[in-house]
Amino acid sequence: MHKWLLVCLLIAEAGCTSPIESTRPVPTGVAAGQVLAHEPISPIPVAVDLDAAKVALGSSLFEDPRLSHDNSVACSTCHHLDTGGVDRLRFSIGIYGQIGGRNAPTVFNSGFNFRQFWDGRAATLEDQIDGPTANPLEMGSNWPEITRKLNASADYSTTFARLYGGPATALSVKDAVATFERSLSTPNSRFDKFLRGDTTALTAVEVEGYDNFKSFGCVSCHQGTNVGGNMYQRLGVVEAPPPTSQLMDDIGRFGVTGDVLDRHVYKVPSLRNVAVTAPYFHDGSVSTLEGAVTLMGRYQLGRQLTSAEIERLVAFLKTLTGEYAGTVLK
Repeated sequence: MHKWLLVCLLIAEAGCTSPIESTRPVPTGVAAGQVLAHEPISPIPVAVDLDAAKVALGSSLFEDPRLSHDNSVACSTCHHLDTGGVDRLRFSIGIYGQIGGRNAPTVFNSGFNFRQFWDGRAATLEDQIDGPTANPLEMGSNWPEITRKLNASADYSTTFARLYGGPATALSVKDAVATFERSLSTPNSRFDKFLRGDTTALTAVEVEGYDNFKSFGCVSCHQGTNVGGNMYQRLGVVEAPPPTSQLMDDIGRFGVTGDVLDRHVYKVPSLRNVAVTAPYFHDGSVSTLEGAVTLMGRYQLGRQLTSAEIERLVAFLKTLTGEYAGTVLK
């Protein structure tokens, strides 16, 4: 199948009937708060309905290094909420100063992902928590050890008894942490305001960047509420990176499924807040947004993007930075 026909079909599945339709001018006279129709990207809900008490407990656990074997690493160690939900390192540092093997994705908006981890091996946020807590390079602990520590705390014992009817267990700890993580949504980006009818929210260059994002085919993988995070895709759809590239050192979902067709296949990352979550890709090998856009144009779309096109696309991507607790992420 011709690659551009494939892109058209994927865009149609994402909500646009064609790349031409997707680049139509912004309609005038849209009522404030009314979401623009026929767009492949939808705004993040302004509010998420969650149990506030469980969110508060999960927040405490998220910041608690007792979830690690040596009491030195918390969830927030790799997922700083004041730096885009990441640590901005190529690879995160675990217990005993050990270095991980993949770039830590942002925890913000992770509740909108259809799977967790770069290789999608966890179906839910609850399942995901088993990964870092048990990984010897990260937290290096286990549930008997974690729950023993938590149940030794009078405050935790009281809270778990009130919310879950008994002492902390692996299931209740994971439920609380996952509930907190689902609260980490970042609505009200300038692009979301644009989608809700504020046609002054974006500059002309940013609108052109969004038009390019759709017409070039970026939206075939990056759509929906999370502008990604809802499908798998091979790195190198049109042109594979050279074998010597650092990007090719990781086998992707092949390590999960054992299917050779899944070699170098990954969960498509969300582009929400992408301007504040460098470095990029599963191996953190690209430090700038411009560099990431250039490589995606070449390997995924077969396009040698011009400097003007890159500038417009980056301008659009910067409009995806949202708010947490009423403050724009930085």
